[in-house]
Amino acid sequence: MPIKPLVSIITPSYNSALTIRKTIKSVINQTLIDWEMIIVDDNSTDNSCQIIEEYMSIDSRIQLIKQNWNAGPAIVRNIAIEKAKGQYIAFLDSDDLWHSEKLTKQISFMKEKNIALSYTAYNRIDSMGNILSAYHPKLQVSYIDMLKSNRIGCLTAIYDADKLGKVYMPNISKRQDLGLWLKILKKVDYAWGLDDILADYLAIQPNSVSSNKKNAAKYQWRLYREIEKLSVAQSLYYFCFYAYLGFKKSK
Repeated sequence: MPIKPLVSIITPSYNSALTIRKTIKSVINQTLIDWEMIIVDDNSTDNSCQIIEEYMSIDSRIQLIKQNWNAGPAIVRNIAIEKAKGQYIAFLDSDDLWHSEKLTKQISFMKEKNIALSYTAYNRIDSMGNILSAYHPKLQVSYIDMLKSNRIGCLTAIYDADKLGKVYMPNISKRQDLGLWLKILKKVDYAWGLDDILADYLAIQPNSVSSNKKNAAKYQWRLYREIEKLSVAQSLYYFCFYAYLGFKKSK
């Protein structure tokens, strides 16, 4: 009978050949060794899968699931969540990095405090690995807090599937991670943060579609109305917070 891993790491991959090596190495270098890494390739057209398979051949904890059509990040992550066997579900995109003590410190924190959903501080880096800034989140957030602003970096989040069951992302093109945190925060009162920088987030380039503020605002509104089923008045109320806090962050 296969041994159940403690942590399942959910990694979507699409044309990630330039970054996936460093991402995988940051997982292999974890001081906590009881993990599985489930990489779901979303029908890449580069040699991402070949690189992943190289690491699979030397580390049996790494798995690859290949999609034969481009499904998008929510579906791809949900495929990995469905396959996950670990008590703890962690998220790491194919262009982000973990510091070596990330899992050790965060899982210890969750066990000690009996936490269902946790997150940490992280660095924003450029493509050369230079630190642009550090993000230190609010260390306790509720459902209402998260409607106002997403305080949880996806690359830092871990939830306890033994406490919550499997919880999946809503199938929207953007803000699917926020949709997941909101789902969880309907089950528990708070998520808790650890104010240690334990990950590096590759900052979005200026010409990226994701960096388009109008596009981001559209999906934030859709999340309020279509996923959370808020009224127009409620959506406007929380959208004002979202816009104001986003403006402050960008200054």
